[in-house]
Amino acid sequence: QVQLVESGGGLVQAGGSLRLSCAASGASGGTFSRYAMGWFRQAPGKEREFVAGVSRGGDSTNSAPSVKGRFNIPRDYARNTVYLEMNSLKPEDTAVYYCAADRDAALGNIITNARAYDYWGQGTQVTVSS
Repeated sequence: QVQLVESGGGLVQAGGSLRLSCAASGASGGTFSRYAMGWFRQAPGKEREFVAGVSRGGDSTNSAPSVKGRFNIPRDYARNTVYLEMNSLKPEDTAVYYCAADRDAALGNIITNARAYDYWGQGTQVTVSS
């Protein structure tokens, strides 16, 4: 069982930056490296949507068109942590952000469908003011 805890959300002005962290516990013995990791977000009245993902080995990343070129998703295996680096933030980025782990991901593969993910964090609020 893996527990995911997000942190780093907050209020920021448009054009600013934030870095979200997602720490995985219960993933000892190199288990963290077996999971593809993803970030999703959900704004009020909208469905949860894929934001960015990184493969098990960290050699492949994917991001939604709406954030491509602005968001990065590095992962630190020593700290069992994945990050979401968000730059040039826009008011439409306002949402609750969730990290998730996909334990069945094939090497190099990143699934954008939330249903494929097995573990979820509790979410962290990001608010971008105009």
